[in-house]
Amino acid sequence: MYKLKKILPNYTLLLYVKKCLRTAGRISRWFFKSAVFNYFIDFVALVFPRICLGCGRSLLRFEKMLCLQCLYRLPETRYHMFEGNPVEQIFWGRIKIERAASFLFFNKGGLTQKLLHALKYKKRREAGLFLGEMYGQKLKETVPFCDADMIIPVPLHPRKKRKRGYNQSEVIAKGISKVLKIPVCNDILLRKRNSSTQTRKNRFQRWKNVETIFSAKEQGFLQDKHILLVDDVVTTGATLEACIRSINTNPGAKVSILTIAYAWK
Repeated sequence: MYKLKKILPNYTLLLYVKKCLRTAGRISRWFFKSAVFNYFIDFVALVFPRICLGCGRSLLRFEKMLCLQCLYRLPETRYHMFEGNPVEQIFWGRIKIERAASFLFFNKGGLTQKLLHALKYKKRREAGLFLGEMYGQKLKETVPFCDADMIIPVPLHPRKKRKRGYNQSEVIAKGISKVLKIPVCNDILLRKRNSSTQTRKNRFQRWKNVETIFSAKEQGFLQDKHILLVDDVVTTGATLEACIRSINTNPGAKVSILTIAYAWK
């Protein structure tokens, strides 16, 4: 009897705690479904507004990264749908590729530049994932992009990666990978030395700047594999060509190219 009296208070306490938790669960479910939660979200957005990366206005609750107007204005190339497109023509007579495509046209001061600037220089890593996922949705039914064996992002030199905090091409690759379910291999292609910026160089200077800076880490690992090589922008194709030459040291390796932007010259 003494033991029973000793146990009962503890049991009563457990029942009380269980009841409190059940009540708390009902309250939390009500809160997340109620208008009160929506008002709370709106208040947070008022204090810490989410801004459209394109036009700078506040985003609505259902908008992500870009407002609907800017999303509609994205200058899509649709090159993934056409063989022999201008991105593929960059590499004609230079190096063999399977296919090549870019998601958006790049214009100075345009929407594409704003998105890539936010990704590369404003620590907006989520912008790269957003762009990668969007492009992945476009590529889902497009052979050979959707049935590649792996995705390899163009590598940054470790010093530059430490300074930026991440490799923007790798972030984009992860966004594409999330949709296409193709693994990202970011430790296969290495950048042996840090090169100077390509921005103000002509075609020949760009090639000389990156001619021998890449190497494939594991010889034989890429043999007979189809690789999606991912970068943020293609202009003259010098960087991508240098990467492909390193990959081609593996017999039977095939490369297709994907970039977010195409900056024609």
